Amino acid sequence: MDALRRTPFYDLYAAYAESRCIDFGGWELPVQFTGIVKEHEAVRERAGLFDVSHMGEFMVTGSGAEAFLQRMTTNDVSRLKDGAAQYTLMLYPSGGVVDDLLVYRLGEERYMLVVNASNIDKDFQWLQEHLTAEFGGVTLKNISDETLLLALQGPRAETILAKVTQVSLTELKPFHFIEQAEVCGVTVLLSRTGYTGEDGFELYAPADTAAALWNGLLAAGAPHGLTPAGLGARDTLRFEAKLPLYGQELSADITPLEAGVQFFVKLDAGDFIGRDALLKQKEAGLPRRLVGLEMVDRGIPRSHYPVYADGVKIGEVTTGTQSPTLKRNLGLALLDAAYTEPGTEVYVEIRGKQLKAAIIKAPFYKRSQGVKPQ
Repeated sequence: MDALRRTPFYDLYAAYAESRCIDFGGWELPVQFTGIVKEHEAVRERAGLFDVSHMGEFMVTGSGAEAFLQRMTTNDVSRLKDGAAQYTLMLYPSGGVVDDLLVYRLGEERYMLVVNASNIDKDFQWLQEHLTAEFGGVTLKNISDETLLLALQGPRAETILAKVTQVSLTELKPFHFIEQAEVCGVTVLLSRTGYTGEDGFELYAPADTAAALWNGLLAAGAPHGLTPAGLGARDTLRFEAKLPLYGQELSADITPLEAGVQFFVKLDAGDFIGRDALLKQKEAGLPRRLVGLEMVDRGIPRSHYPVYADGVKIGEVTTGTQSPTLKRNLGLALLDAAYTEPGTEVYVEIRGKQLKAAIIKAPFYKRSQGVKPQ
């Protein structure tokens, strides 16, 4: 058995007696530091600090970089200006998802891609396979091993970060970044992005600066209730905000149209891989849709639990839990489109019993002044 990989922050976890690590796609990562619900509530009410250094980073450089990424991704890369980022997806010709990712425009011929940890090798190979002669002068480099990533998230994130940087944070808009920002005496790429449904920042830096950033941010945040947060809270937070997770809401068998992220698919922006399949699916009508559901009967919907209506299986739960914020048993489910109107009665099979649920609108949680990403 291969040894689990560890991030540059691993040795710092030992300071937390209640921290617990799990195998997450071959990485030994903390599922919690003090408790999933406590950490979730801290991010909603104050701030949380996440080690997400397992994510992958690729550099795409050269004169053909923009054209290459326009071909490989669903969003419109040509809309990006220097210092801006966008959420996007890479697709198979079938319309299924290779991965969802962020694209950062560092300069006219310099881009950074941020991909899911479990897909790093697959994504890099996919990009290499499609780097044909028409995109001459493009170079791909995987910088994942030399790059750490911290996410500072929550309503007090800006207040905390302002104590350890001279950057004018109020002027840094969502989905924008500063490539050379100093935080806690470390030069980082500072981005106003996140995966929690809250305001927040992500910091990319050399792997050997882990202790300075971790300790510096936690010290600055202590008076404001900043707490380290693990994978458990990261998942419940993104779930409430209906932010998709690859392998659950997105996969090789689920298109972005079915998953409800069509805003990030620009069908009129060029001939990206998978475009033809999406056009056909859109014209024919979506067979399935990702929707929210709430349990009426007592029970918690979990990933892969089957969902029924009219005596037949109509799909399955992709993610479900008891919402820490709303205290309700909620789920996201990919269902036959005929059963996706709010109010529709469905049944979730839990431990061999079909329990009543109802289709409801999602996301389940929106912060009061949410900003729509470009």
